[in-house]
Amino acid sequence: MGLVCFPDTQDNIPSIPVHLTRVGVTGVKKLLKIERDNRRPIILLPTFDAFVDLPSRQRGIHMSRNPEAISDVLEEVVENSALELESLCAEIVNRLLNKHRYARRAEVSMKSDFMFMKKSPVTGRKSQEMTKIMADAIGYRDDDGIMIRKMIGAEVVGMTVCPCAQESVKETSRQKLMEFLDEETVERVLDCVSFASHNQRGRGMIMIEVPEDQTIRAENLIRIIEDSMSSPVYELLKRPDENAVVVNAHENPMFVEDCVRNMVHRIVSEYPHLPDDTIVTVRQINEESIHRHNAFAEKVATMGELRYEIEELNNRS
Repeated sequence: MGLVCFPDTQDNIPSIPVHLTRVGVTGVKKLLKIERDNRRPIILLPTFDAFVDLPSRQRGIHMSRNPEAISDVLEEVVENSALELESLCAEIVNRLLNKHRYARRAEVSMKSDFMFMKKSPVTGRKSQEMTKIMADAIGYRDDDGIMIRKMIGAEVVGMTVCPCAQESVKETSRQKLMEFLDEETVERVLDCVSFASHNQRGRGMIMIEVPEDQTIRAENLIRIIEDSMSSPVYELLKRPDENAVVVNAHENPMFVEDCVRNMVHRIVSEYPHLPDDTIVTVRQINEESIHRHNAFAEKVATMGELRYEIEELNNRS
């Protein structure tokens, strides 16, 4: 008995002929192991979203082709162990556009927990720290072929200390000290001690477009994000470590806006080789401790625009 030939209803003309921007699958989970020379392999459990656009003359996409493209590429990565995460997404995009000949645009995004080792600041205790890494790729088909843009990113949790509240506490302390100390002694005391403020758990995020001949490591983005807040946070801290984290954070207070500007400055300094048209997204969300709302700041620009702003800053100073 031969195979039954089922009708392909996706290719029918829809009753309402409207072009759809994105159609596909979300939440596709896969296991990914990336081998590295002379270093431990990276084990990830990424979640993929994969979309193509749908022309107005076609009722539906061939949905199974999207997870199929993801599986095909991941199996090749396991065998070859050569692709960066953003290049992996770019290859899936390429497969989608080949599988969906009617599509003019395809998009793939990937998110995964990422484990790295970190030492506590005083006792040097090692602990496994979890953060998130992301990769995106968007492909466009025109008469000249397929053009793909790809991005790599990271999201990291850190700690921020509010400068405004800290200045208020400092001024209150000055007034109290002036009741029984002379002004010179008060200033010496104020210079020697840390002042209380309310804290926030900050979430910093960077996404950078990766040109075809360039490599950007997610580990470097993690470091830039951590260094741009008042203090990193740690899974394991003993008492001397806790003291160091709290004191250092309060000596380095940051608004949400400061964190974004710090990240921008470090990106411009560390990636001078990236082309001017490279797209950069930097975002910070601070989860407030004394408010019900959160604080948000973001910068989206090209590397050329960021370089211009930083150069203007340097010229003024």
